[in-house]
Amino acid sequence: MIVLPRGTAVRRDSGLYGYERALARCGLAPVAGADEAGRGACAGPLVAAAVILPEGKRGEVPGLADSKLLRPAAREKVYEQVRRRAAAVSVVVIPPDEIDRVGLHRSNVAALRRALARLTLPAGYVLTDGFPVAGLGVPGLAVWKGDRVAACIAAASVVAKVTRDRMMAELHEQYPQYGFDEHKGYCTAEHNAALAAHGPCAHHRFSYVNVRTAAGLRVTAGTVDDNALIAEEMGEGEYR
Repeated sequence: MIVLPRGTAVRRDSGLYGYERALARCGLAPVAGADEAGRGACAGPLVAAAVILPEGKRGEVPGLADSKLLRPAAREKVYEQVRRRAAAVSVVVIPPDEIDRVGLHRSNVAALRRALARLTLPAGYVLTDGFPVAGLGVPGLAVWKGDRVAACIAAASVVAKVTRDRMMAELHEQYPQYGFDEHKGYCTAEHNAALAAHGPCAHHRFSYVNVRTAAGLRVTAGTVDDNALIAEEMGEGEYR
């Protein structure tokens, strides 16, 4: 059982919509979910999305799942369904230079906070994937692997992922030498080989070890360990 506010609990076998239904029974609807895409990439933006799904059948999105578990074609279909059915959707894009200036974790939390704040429908409760977000003015819960257990977070993960993938496909048109359309800016072997051959472009994150190395810059104490991020995120296939 997963404990929620006011003594409510959600059974682990209650399905993807269990959190929202339990919170609605407590009078905490509407429930907003937030997630990001691109945290572990060494190129391109960080994209955060927030989604409120309506209660009832309209809020049950066909094929909805964690974006990393969906094939690209299926993800696009779910994205269109989320956009069509959602009561509110917002997207925030954090460019690479802001990530370098502010730091990855602070950028990540700030992006989630901004996305939630920009929802046109005020949330009664907030669910975020993994990271707690303070200063929202409403109660919330950070859920471990929330995009696999809460529908609103899964919907946000799809919106963020599809939005970012489309942006990386556009960047590929400008910089075809890096293969952004394939790896979406993540630290794959192919991407690192392209970095070694061509050096980084303006859309790379210069706070990452592999980018600084390719640029001939000194690796400092605050540099992001891209190898750790590869182990954390690439194992789940987020770049696909």
